[in-house]
Amino acid sequence: MPSPAPASPISVLCVDDHPLLRDGIAAIIASQPDMVLVGEAANGHEAVALHRSLRPEVTLMDLQMPELDGISAIEQICAENPKALIIVLTTYEGDVQAVRALKAGAASYLLKASLRHELLGTIRSVYEGKRFISPEVAQQIALHSMREHLSSREVAVLELVANGKANREIAARLSVSEETVKTHLRSIFLKLDVVDRTQAAAVAIRRGIIPLH
Repeated sequence: MPSPAPASPISVLCVDDHPLLRDGIAAIIASQPDMVLVGEAANGHEAVALHRSLRPEVTLMDLQMPELDGISAIEQICAENPKALIIVLTTYEGDVQAVRALKAGAASYLLKASLRHELLGTIRSVYEGKRFISPEVAQQIALHSMREHLSSREVAVLELVANGKANREIAARLSVSEETVKTHLRSIFLKLDVVDRTQAAAVAIRRGIIPLH
């Protein structure tokens, strides 16, 4: 039996740096009698400011945005309002990024590819106090949950590897020896179950361990 509609429409704030996606979401929400879009933001700073002034009941939050990323925006919003209901909208299935978002305070994690089928139901579920994680993301979290996490220094090494830096450059940047960099790389390869630098960078980006620029 479906849940009764709320007495007043669910107020929604949409945060994404792509106007076309915001327009699409606005059109979907406009067709629903139990929802109303109260604001749109194009970056994390705007999101925090609008959430403070509008107090939406549900916020749709992209993660990859200029000026202030989505996870930082979620942290700031939830610090001001621990009861904030935030649904992450993202293109990436990365388990590490998803866990970061959920730890920051997001209630749900939804892939943009599934918006047409799952957006409205997820908004209603989150409004009712439930959580939802896209099955693809949940599978990635389960798959990698038992693996050892990378240290902050290993992540720093990986970011420089992904930017095409050689061991000598990485050592200079991090003020360590080249041998220490090699030791970090061996540990990284083992933890990520890869055999070389190219694979390590690709896996790290796919899983959200390092940001995609």
